[in-house]
Amino acid sequence: MTSEISLDDRYTVPGRYWHRLGDGRVQCDVCPRACRLREGQRGLCFVRGRVGDQVVLTSWGRSSGFCVDPIEKKPLNHFLPGSAVLSFGTAGCNLACRFCQNWDISKSREIDRLTDAAGPDDIADAAIRLGCRSVAMTYNDPVIFLEYAVDVADACRARGIKAVAVTAGYIGDEPRRELFAHLDAANVDLKAFTDDFYHRVSAGHLQPVLDTLVHLRHCTDVWFEITTLLIPGHNDSDAEIDAECGWIADHLGPDVPLHFTAFHPDFKMRDVPPTPPATLTRARRIAQRHGLRYVYTGNVHDTDGGRTTCPGCGAAVVERNWHVIGRYELTDHGRCTACGTTLAGRYDGPVGEWGRRRLPLSIAELGER
Repeated sequence: MTSEISLDDRYTVPGRYWHRLGDGRVQCDVCPRACRLREGQRGLCFVRGRVGDQVVLTSWGRSSGFCVDPIEKKPLNHFLPGSAVLSFGTAGCNLACRFCQNWDISKSREIDRLTDAAGPDDIADAAIRLGCRSVAMTYNDPVIFLEYAVDVADACRARGIKAVAVTAGYIGDEPRRELFAHLDAANVDLKAFTDDFYHRVSAGHLQPVLDTLVHLRHCTDVWFEITTLLIPGHNDSDAEIDAECGWIADHLGPDVPLHFTAFHPDFKMRDVPPTPPATLTRARRIAQRHGLRYVYTGNVHDTDGGRTTCPGCGAAVVERNWHVIGRYELTDHGRCTACGTTLAGRYDGPVGEWGRRRLPLSIAELGER
């Protein structure tokens, strides 16, 4: 084992989703990976393991760092536009994406060196001091630190701060219901639209992610948006993009925002070229042909791909330059000022003014500011 698990560690708490098997192992039920563990073993995510004949979470109250970002960076274009969000994550991940762009965090096996201590109340209080309207659990995936994520979300919501998840949506049925019951918004990373890609590139499966999206749309009030990173030669064909957009239109409806973002070489896929901007434009047009109303491009400079148009009158109601909002023609409640159509999203006040700034914070600064 890379490191031993101890119940005496203040960062280790009992997990809620697991069961015993007949062969003496225990199975973690947080995600579809269903890791089967003997005493002392950890799951693929690394932060959940077996000790004392149970599955525990070893990263409760541990963070890989904090940063204040624009909410549009998550990306969430229809959730409290222009506002600041306090972002944090932990170590580990339950997928094994060869293209991971946060691999130094998600694949970390050095928890003691990598992470800082921050309890849920500390995070929520810091968000208030920093002027953030929300807290985002991101960088790796809140699915794997579910118990910590729920506690952080509850602490935030108790103070009027919104709770946001940036997730791959790779989660089991019961944990899915619990996690999203505590959240206000999410961005779900739909990595591709074939099971072959998920199996070959991410060591997972597509269907659980689709199940998460259907659950969010039909069983919760969580505002959510979808992101697909287009990787040349792997998931960027017209046929696959067309299938994804058709599924979204049929199962989720036209009002769920979809972000196509550009890949850059990283981790174990450094031999793949960056995504050409033309690929994102092509994908956006395919999505629009399926009737999707809010389709965006990301990781490139594309003013057309950052624009929100009113589905009622066609007016440009939000213009974005990277993450900076310029033109903004919506009321405090998200109505088009030209025709009165209410745009899909969560709007409850004037547009924020955080802009493109990014403010990294140490654990000491988190408490001082």
